[in-house]
Amino acid sequence: MSFKLFVAVLAGLTLLAANSVFADEGMWPMNSLDKLPIKQLQKMGLKLTPEEIYNPKGGGIARAIVSLGGGTGSFVSPNGLILTNHHVAFTALQRESSSENNYIEDGFLARSYAEELHAPGYRAYVLLSIKDVTKDVLRGVKKKMSDLERYNAIEKRIKKIVARNEKGKDVECRVVPFYGGMEYYLYTYFTIKDVRIVYAPPDAIGNYGGDIDNWMWPRHGGDFSFLRAYVAPDGSSAEYSKDNVPYKSDIYLPFSTAGVKEGDFTMIIGFPGRTMRYRSSYSIEYSEKFAYPFRIKVFGDWIGILQDEAKRSEETAIKVASYDQMLNNSMKNYQGMLEGFRKSKLLEKKIAEEKAFTEWLASNKKLEEKYGDVLPSIGKLYDEVKTYQLKNSIIRFMEWGCVPLQGASIIYRWSEEKAKKDMDREPGYQERDIPRLKDRLKVIQRNYDPHADRRVLKYFIMQALELPDNQRIAAIDEIVVGKDKKDYEAAVDAFLDNLYANTKMTKLGERLKAFDMSKKKLLAMHDPFIEFAAKLRAESKVLEDKGKAFNGAITKLRPKLIEAYKMWKGGNLYPDANSTMRLTYGVVKGYSPRDAVHYDYITSLKGVIEKNTGKPPFNCPQKLIDLYNTKDYGPYKDSVINDVPVDFLSTCDITGGNSGSPILNGRGEVIGAAFDGNYESISADYQFNDALTRAISVDARYILFIMDKFSGAKNLLDEMKIN
Repeated sequence: MSFKLFVAVLAGLTLLAANSVFADEGMWPMNSLDKLPIKQLQKMGLKLTPEEIYNPKGGGIARAIVSLGGGTGSFVSPNGLILTNHHVAFTALQRESSSENNYIEDGFLARSYAEELHAPGYRAYVLLSIKDVTKDVLRGVKKKMSDLERYNAIEKRIKKIVARNEKGKDVECRVVPFYGGMEYYLYTYFTIKDVRIVYAPPDAIGNYGGDIDNWMWPRHGGDFSFLRAYVAPDGSSAEYSKDNVPYKSDIYLPFSTAGVKEGDFTMIIGFPGRTMRYRSSYSIEYSEKFAYPFRIKVFGDWIGILQDEAKRSEETAIKVASYDQMLNNSMKNYQGMLEGFRKSKLLEKKIAEEKAFTEWLASNKKLEEKYGDVLPSIGKLYDEVKTYQLKNSIIRFMEWGCVPLQGASIIYRWSEEKAKKDMDREPGYQERDIPRLKDRLKVIQRNYDPHADRRVLKYFIMQALELPDNQRIAAIDEIVVGKDKKDYEAAVDAFLDNLYANTKMTKLGERLKAFDMSKKKLLAMHDPFIEFAAKLRAESKVLEDKGKAFNGAITKLRPKLIEAYKMWKGGNLYPDANSTMRLTYGVVKGYSPRDAVHYDYITSLKGVIEKNTGKPPFNCPQKLIDLYNTKDYGPYKDSVINDVPVDFLSTCDITGGNSGSPILNGRGEVIGAAFDGNYESISADYQFNDALTRAISVDARYILFIMDKFSGAKNLLDEMKIN
């Protein structure tokens, strides 16, 4: 389903030599397209110049690509119509659904602007410019600073740069590190704050195969949906209002019905979230032996609670659906990551490579003096992280998974931050962030089921009571102080009884009132969830400072490591993914996952019918079965497979955040929407394997076929350009 955390990447810490870029590997920032082998790409089928892809003065097709804050979309009409994935739009559908109008199960189609549904919490970000601000960011850093001082100095400079560039403008700015902190770039966006749901197929098409097929090939999911961007009548950014009008997108992408065949050139432009291609063995070891196993265990338990609760009623199932989807997707990713690590022996390879690197340094005294302490210093940082990360993870998951605690934590943190000058506040809690914070307090109400919420919070409290002595959470231990272990559960139940019976944090209106209170007035409420959040904040503040010190140190060490590896290996580097716009390219291609097994590059409607069991997640709608039986395919049939194409594979290099990215042909036409990766390449977050790494996209012809023949979405087809 989602690309949350999926990607394709480089083996060990091996950096790219200039000619190795031809392996379809790399996620290239828009301002570095000149480093691509353009002549070779033109031979492969690219018809556009770099300027026609991205032009800093405007006009390139990249202007049609938008970030959806964790996913990607693209304008496909002049009236702000956005193509993305069904699973990217899923939370919006869930928030607007009820047992009377279950848009998750039944799908949704607006036949006019007036019928479109508000997608609360959604934003669309249109990239306006990119600027190198490295010198400006690092200007405040001094050699003798502690790690925490270094972090704070960089953060302070970034906040000043952002404030200066946003002042008096209808824009949102972000300063983003590249190469572990070697470089910093200012990204400026026009933020569209009013996003609406236009069309989504029913779950039995958009999520066909569910968690069973997630990350797998062959795939038969129609993972697409359409949203629309709205702005104020004068074209400025505006919060949701009935007076807003559709955004006029000067650049939008046409659809192609020509289809794909094996070997065709493809490219994807989107907002990949995070890759770890230049990480040390210490980072790999931490992920393999702690982070992923811990999350797999916790997420598995959490999913079990939610799925058990979903059986109580359709209303509960709708409320927990978004959490269930995100957790399932992440857990399967972590499982695939571990399997990939172990099969490829990634940790052993990293250690061997670092040994060779260290021996190379030893041959040059000056280089050894400059870089010899980098790897040992990184190792010490990870040793320190291991002493507090269990505790940190439990607190974070607890605050995220419990609606009243999440609300109380945001409100209490804001009461502390707003007492400071704006430039002294933590990022995420400045004046510019107030609308987003209030939005968060509103949208979490759509996920709130008291019974399920309480069970999740109880689970994490009980987990906290099992933490080792050096990672205890005082706010949790206080619940059972003086009790025998056999009485812990009863004490926790009594604590939860008080929390839920005497709080106002379960009510949206009360949360919004509390948000405007001073810290003194807030604490005078004696709301048990506020008091619990305050106690947890006292502990998470200490952990936060530890995390800042880690980041201050690592942004000094990782650039040195990359710099040294570049000298050792030579070459032309692309930076790790960091949620900024990137281009990746490849070809349509199948693969062979193991001996005597080969997967074709494309799946068909016939495969959808073959998988049908009549029960979720393989409950093919009867209308779709009828269309297959009557061969009512319209102009959407593929001449090679003699069927309606559903999904296809390419060698494009993507990761989490690319979900919903348009996959394009050499002319810049939409040939599909990327939505997943194959299971064999999940660990490509850390290691690229050209033979196995594949991106899975829903075919543009299947999108059009479902819209036309299944849903009758003629109004949308009429506003799109279809070649």
